[in-house]
Amino acid sequence: MRTNRSSVLPPVKTHEGAPARHITPLQELRRSALSALLFEDAFYEKGNKQADRVAALIPLCKPDAVAALAVECRDRMYLRHMPLFLVRELARTKGNGSFVAAALEACIQRPDELTEYLAIYWKDGRKPVSAGSKRGLARAFRKFSAETLAKYDRANAVKLRDVLRIVHSKPKNAEQAAEWKQMIAGELPAPDTWEVALSAGANKRETFERLLKERKLGGLAFLRNLRNMIAAQVDPALMRERFAGGFGKVLPFRFVSAVRHAPQFVRDLDGAMQRCLKDLPRIPGRTGVLVDVSGSMDVALSSKSEMTRVDVSAGLAVLASAVCEYPRVFTFSQNLVEVPPYAGLALVETIHRSQPHGSTYLGVSIERLNKEPLDRLIVITDEQSHDRVPNPTAKGYLINVANAQHGVGYGPWVHIDGWSERVLDFVREYETSDLPTA
Repeated sequence: MRTNRSSVLPPVKTHEGAPARHITPLQELRRSALSALLFEDAFYEKGNKQADRVAALIPLCKPDAVAALAVECRDRMYLRHMPLFLVRELARTKGNGSFVAAALEACIQRPDELTEYLAIYWKDGRKPVSAGSKRGLARAFRKFSAETLAKYDRANAVKLRDVLRIVHSKPKNAEQAAEWKQMIAGELPAPDTWEVALSAGANKRETFERLLKERKLGGLAFLRNLRNMIAAQVDPALMRERFAGGFGKVLPFRFVSAVRHAPQFVRDLDGAMQRCLKDLPRIPGRTGVLVDVSGSMDVALSSKSEMTRVDVSAGLAVLASAVCEYPRVFTFSQNLVEVPPYAGLALVETIHRSQPHGSTYLGVSIERLNKEPLDRLIVITDEQSHDRVPNPTAKGYLINVANAQHGVGYGPWVHIDGWSERVLDFVREYETSDLPTA
């Protein structure tokens, strides 16, 4: 067999035909993991193909880098299943036990993630659990109170007591030991949550109104249940009173989703969204925000989600417009269109209606924006361009909201995979520190 072969790699292209760049295995792993919902089909690729690519890339990367990526997926991008999948694949190689244990302990932030990890571990059949996995699960189990364990102690194929039996976690004290005995016996007191109350057959309207009066519905739970509360004819005054409360770090696209089911509360939703954004640190100078509204961006995030990638991108544009000192907002598909940088939900609607969602000519759009007096250009896209993408003349940031194998935003572009409010934190920090570009 001949081994003296050319070292020049064959050219690669995006699914739409634009020239892409060869990147390192770790860069490819990042772009495939940080914006992916595990096993969910995307516009260009099937979920199983994406998962197979992630699994194949992990042995090509250093184990500490994979472990750090898993924690980043959970802590910075708020993904739940992908970090567990990364750790499970890392556990296939001997010698990675310490990385597996540490990453697993950090990634598991809800009790149901204990059972989900074993479900992923046994997806292709039951097999012995690695020592590193056992240590990580055992440490993570100790984090949770009896009330939290009770909330997630469900009759699934893998149960919390199954995890405890396998990993032999040691309780922190006598009180926790007693709680674990109750859990094993199925005797933990049921927590007072809307899920428990409604599953027990309680009157929906009475349950929601009681939880609202007692302030037991968090911001995200409230938004997710707006449709249910409207259907149950919950007192609108109570709902508006909850809108005036805090929403923590709820991302803009959550409000975008809620509007579809609660248009009568659009003013309340818009006000709550803008309150979430008003105290964020500002980014100085002139910022161009370019949002991809091509056809591929209309795909749903998952089979159970009504949110699309363009919804997420519009939400990020709202965030960028709020924190940038002098923003200009554009969309691209067949054409480049500038839209008014409205605040809140008005900008989301304007982005959606700016032009037909069809072709994806990112290259020519950036060529035109390179002639504008900008200090930075932030592009939010799935990176699937028809035409060659030029280098930016201003500081260029490309936020990838998809997970296709090949993309265009490398080289002089600062490439950011995934979406959360942290992406704008990264831009701010990058311009005041010496961070890597990928």
